Amino acid sequence: MSLKEKLIKNSTIEFTSSLADSKIYTKKDIVPTTVPMINVALSGSIDGGLTPGLTMLAGPSKHFKTGFALLMAAAYLKKYEDGVVLFYDSEFGTPQTYFNTFGINMDSVIHTPIMDVEELKFDIMKQLSTIERGERVCIIIDSIGNLASKKEVEDALNEKSVADMSRAKQLKSLFRMVTPYLTMKDIPMVVVNHTYKEIGMFPKDIVGGGTGSYYSSDAIWILGRQQEKEGTEIAGYHFVINVEKSRYVKEKSKIPITVSFEGGINRWSGLLDVAIDGGYIVKPKNGWYATVDMETGEVNEPSMRAKDIVNNKDFWLKMFKETNFADHIKHRYSIGMGSIIENDPEQEDNDDE
Repeated sequence: MSLKEKLIKNSTIEFTSSLADSKIYTKKDIVPTTVPMINVALSGSIDGGLTPGLTMLAGPSKHFKTGFALLMAAAYLKKYEDGVVLFYDSEFGTPQTYFNTFGINMDSVIHTPIMDVEELKFDIMKQLSTIERGERVCIIIDSIGNLASKKEVEDALNEKSVADMSRAKQLKSLFRMVTPYLTMKDIPMVVVNHTYKEIGMFPKDIVGGGTGSYYSSDAIWILGRQQEKEGTEIAGYHFVINVEKSRYVKEKSKIPITVSFEGGINRWSGLLDVAIDGGYIVKPKNGWYATVDMETGEVNEPSMRAKDIVNNKDFWLKMFKETNFADHIKHRYSIGMGSIIENDPEQEDNDDE
């Protein structure tokens, strides 16, 4: 028996193995959504998607955080017919019709109402401890933004007005405990959170919940929005996914997603902006767009308005098929896996000798 084999055999940890054979470091389970640029925001690629670990969606109220979470849950249940969604609910603002809109089977969702952080922590740890690796579970928490601590509730009941210093500690404890379970058992968890503005001349959005939620997250989105109008009426919103933290996507990336009141999420939203930036589409005439022959660089005759492109399935499928547009997106947004240490030219010359 080799030394390596002896050390693996002597380990008391179930998943101990050589790194080459590790079940933890093997290819991550990826759940693609129906929206290419959402997949990019999650994993850096249009054919990527939701991965195991903690994904946090943060932003002010009415920024479609629950909508994005349910889109991911729907994708998970579509990939795994026997999958189950654990839906922890503290805000009770998600009607059943919202689940129906995303095509989520109600029988596949376990709804757990929660009143405080400790209640969430105790229940989620009990659930995680009984789930086996290979059992398909996706966890949604909506949300931790306004979730009180048990002490805060008890102080109010006892008519005490002292400041609560326990909430941040309890949240940090929660995420510290769940993080290894999510990775070891291949479970994605999507957490809805709030943001607040820091104090200063140029205030930026800060994720609520203290440092625990920030450190434990594999990905953090901070959501912004702009109104989309038809005349004077608001027809929907242009949301911007600001990638605050990610293991796969370049941080500070900004990914636009359009949601209309009538049609919901525009599946192909965000692609036009990237295509123009990459030179695949140009706007030589006011209001008109044209494609570019990427081999010759010639601009085709302008023949399209924005409305002819933004939600045109056939157009984008053709673009992906006939050009390297998907590779361009991956190069622009994904984190490279090149050498960590920059090569020393003098050392290379010595090696050549």
